[in-house]
Amino acid sequence: MKQYVFTILFTATVTLIFSWAVWRIGLRYKLYPAIRQRDVHSTPTPRLGGVAMFLGVVAAFAVSAFTPYFQIFWSNPRQVYAILAAVLLTVLVGLADDLWDLDWMIKLAAQFLAAGIIAWFGQLQIYSLPIGGMTVPSAAVSFTLTVFAIVIVMNAVNFIDGLDGLVAGVCLIANVIFFAYSYFVVRDSGASSYFNLASFMACVLVGICLGFLPMNWHPAKLFMGDSGALVLGLLMATSAIAISGQFDPATLDPDEFGRSQLLGAFMPILLPVAVVILPLLDFASAVFRRMRAGKSPFSPDRKHLHHRMLDMGHSTRESVLIFYAWTAIIGLSILLMYIGVGHDWPGTYWLGVGYGVVGFIACVIVTLAPARRRAARAAHAAAHPQTVKEHR
Repeated sequence: MKQYVFTILFTATVTLIFSWAVWRIGLRYKLYPAIRQRDVHSTPTPRLGGVAMFLGVVAAFAVSAFTPYFQIFWSNPRQVYAILAAVLLTVLVGLADDLWDLDWMIKLAAQFLAAGIIAWFGQLQIYSLPIGGMTVPSAAVSFTLTVFAIVIVMNAVNFIDGLDGLVAGVCLIANVIFFAYSYFVVRDSGASSYFNLASFMACVLVGICLGFLPMNWHPAKLFMGDSGALVLGLLMATSAIAISGQFDPATLDPDEFGRSQLLGAFMPILLPVAVVILPLLDFASAVFRRMRAGKSPFSPDRKHLHHRMLDMGHSTRESVLIFYAWTAIIGLSILLMYIGVGHDWPGTYWLGVGYGVVGFIACVIVTLAPARRRAARAAHAAAHPQTVKEHR
């Protein structure tokens, strides 16, 4: 565990230093685009944060190569090099888009290529699904399923990148939860070592988000841009795919193992989806909305979830904190349920259920509070028009 903590602190420090450096460079050479109609900010701000995050990722992997505890995944360096190559490609294309606004088809092609590098050269693929012991029927289906899963998560994370500190904070919370999950999975699988690629990547993600957040908190000095958001999505999807190899769904017999093992078997799908549920919902609604209007699914607009939060009357910080709360409520409740049933701890299971229910209700109330206040003011104005007129 100490090595994981060191990885987080080291990656955060490196990312923070490089974030400050690229911020200064961006201001000095005016490396920032013009403000777009859909943007929330009003001051030109560099979008070079992805470069600092990339350097943080490279530094973390470089140090891990000389750390004995992490030799378990360096024994197959092909996977590591494939991940780094995919991250480099994503950063370069994202940076070009942040500076010169590339066509969406070029960006999408690059995303598929990056996902293909991980699936083909890195051999990190979805080989089985924990649904009734289902095994992916062929190598082609496994490759296709993996590539599309990575690309969807990349775009889902990128779609919510619209408010200061939003993506960095959501991904920070999500990967803290995912690290805890991956740690329990490896421990419960009886592995000889708790050090694995999925947990390491979760720590790296926590580190780069933690290091970048001080520069990105409202009012932001630096944006991560597409180069940063797409890399976060790429690594989050890859870590989820990597941990799926810890399970053998074909060995899970519902008659023999019962409810706890079945819930645990669903976790490789359920918990990774849960920690990115808000980005996925935003992505799905945006694609549906735009295609219904006859537009490209990647055409920009100002109807994302975070835009709707602002339109409801929330401030930027309030909107971001509410997103944080939703992410923590969903992820932690499922994690507690998994820990409870996986270890026959009914108290922990029902704690997760209760936490989820209470947290859900609280988040709904806080989210809808501005709308309720507006409705109350409108009802008061309709009932007392003379009073409203006098106040005016």
